[in-house]
Amino acid sequence: MRRPMARFLTKCWLALGLWITGNAWAAHAYAQFGDVRYPAGFSHFSYVNPAAPKGGEIVLVPPTRQSNFDKYNPFTLKGSAPPSMLGMMFDTLLVGNMEEPTTAYGLLASDTQVAPDRMSVTFQIHPQARFHNGDPVLASDVRHSFERLTSKQAAPQYRTYFGEVKTATVLGERSIRFEFVRPNSELPLIVGGLPVFSHKWGLQGDTLKPLDQMVMDIPISSGPYRIGPVQFGKDITYVRDPAYWAKDLNARKGLFNFDRITYKIYKDSTAQLEAFKAGEFDYMQSFVAREWARAYTGRAFERGELVKAELPHGNAGDFQGFLFNLRRDKFKDVRVRQAIALAMDFEWLNRQLFYNAYSRVRGYFVASDFEAKGRPGPEELVLLAPLRGKLSSAVFEQEVPQPPKTELATDSGHTLRDHLRQARDLLKDAGWTYRDGALRNAQGLPMTLEFLDSSGSMGRVVTPFAKNLEKLGIQVQYKVIDFALLQKRMDVFDFDIISNRTVGSEAPGTELLERFGSKSADVEGSGNVLGLKDPVVDALLDKAVSASTRPELVASLRALDRVLRHGHYVVPHWYGAVHRVSWRAAAFDRPASLPRYYQPEALVTTVWWSKSTNATPVSSGSASTTHAVVKKGP
Repeated sequence: MRRPMARFLTKCWLALGLWITGNAWAAHAYAQFGDVRYPAGFSHFSYVNPAAPKGGEIVLVPPTRQSNFDKYNPFTLKGSAPPSMLGMMFDTLLVGNMEEPTTAYGLLASDTQVAPDRMSVTFQIHPQARFHNGDPVLASDVRHSFERLTSKQAAPQYRTYFGEVKTATVLGERSIRFEFVRPNSELPLIVGGLPVFSHKWGLQGDTLKPLDQMVMDIPISSGPYRIGPVQFGKDITYVRDPAYWAKDLNARKGLFNFDRITYKIYKDSTAQLEAFKAGEFDYMQSFVAREWARAYTGRAFERGELVKAELPHGNAGDFQGFLFNLRRDKFKDVRVRQAIALAMDFEWLNRQLFYNAYSRVRGYFVASDFEAKGRPGPEELVLLAPLRGKLSSAVFEQEVPQPPKTELATDSGHTLRDHLRQARDLLKDAGWTYRDGALRNAQGLPMTLEFLDSSGSMGRVVTPFAKNLEKLGIQVQYKVIDFALLQKRMDVFDFDIISNRTVGSEAPGTELLERFGSKSADVEGSGNVLGLKDPVVDALLDKAVSASTRPELVASLRALDRVLRHGHYVVPHWYGAVHRVSWRAAAFDRPASLPRYYQPEALVTTVWWSKSTNATPVSSGSASTTHAVVKKGP
């Protein structure tokens, strides 16, 4: 739901430098918990085909609800950048892979050195690294990128994400050191994931434009693709750079095989699926169970022209739910939030609408080691005990809250009516009673809820949910608006309840400060959609981001999950155990085995290759000639 930039930040877990008993070590990779799989000089990642042919084209649609784009700058708050621009065009110092969630390897950085006290990391820039305009990538460009992204001109997520990086110091032409506010084994990953761009991007004569005024300026970056033909706001083609400086680097070998990658944007999901069947694009991912079961059918599927597959993966589950805007007075009482959640009958939805395809989301770290269970264990109590005075006794005395289950669930004897009675009592205790045809507070104001959606697909979920809420006297409005307007309203926190999905992570860390930290709650455009301000949550976040071992991270995140769940800040949704994808059978080939951790769009665009290997390689020329605008204007 959030912009691709936020998802990019969330998934940028990169490699750490190694240190042993007080000695700093220079290394080709860095692992947050010391586990580096591939040795120096390794050939390629095991899940790629190093001999994959280059050529051909793939046309696809964004896996988000994006309905247009109106700028070429992915780093600012206002507007929408083209889909997948960060991954296609911007190299980083270090790069992760699809097998090791907390390890990454040198890309722009040929060498990574972490100080013995873990208070800094030094990168040596690869001597062959080049921007698309032919200039070398220098340490000064890295510092320039860091300073621009941590300025007030950039989207606020970056200031939070890099908030514990104190300084960036150029030590030499190709050497840069980042100093940290405190020791944190994840921070080399954080700065390793810095998107690097040229200091000449936005330069007009001797004047450099402010970052937030760089709208139509084509980025000067160093990634495997450049911008090709564009129908502005509708579709964009990325053209592979045959002179890409890292094409033979081990961390890039066998990747980025298509000459052209085109994203088409459709405003209507039904039109999008019909366009796929008609051959307008080659690949798409399904997020709607009913659509997957009933609409991915027809002669193209029967003849085998279109493949329909459920791909297994080892990812942590994605978190999804209805999020309350805690900035609204009506949601400040935990009993109100809990009562509203009791009105959603997941078992009925799963049976009647989802073809029993989903499992219920229980906590914030879905299907992972970080999910809290039962009562707090000894490791959690060590963290929670000092905070006892700020916590409800229920956190210590009761099992972690679970989403309500109706009678068809095997371990529940409750009906929906039982849940609604419980919800009524909670609302009454919170000062809301039914009178004059509505649920009202002491001032006589009715309880109203507005659900916002950009695609209309959530309507079939909201409708039965709304009927249950109306039995409590709650007035519900479901409103479908354009994605750009929805994003704007989210950025300025102008909503009641919003459906939001966060991609799961195998090692959550600093990005949680942006999602749950008090400092980001009032910053427009931040990832703290909830508006959560809780000193206990802040203290547990501090423990999580400073964890130096995997057990420390597990304990801190379980404690965080427990506290958040006792707060009833969301109405949890559901998650699936497979990726549902479909593609044109005759067009592509792929390695025989799947990696463990992956998102399907990234897998397809980086690892797959075209069967039409006789395509003439595309010459991308200079940055000024590859941008062929068919239609310009917002």
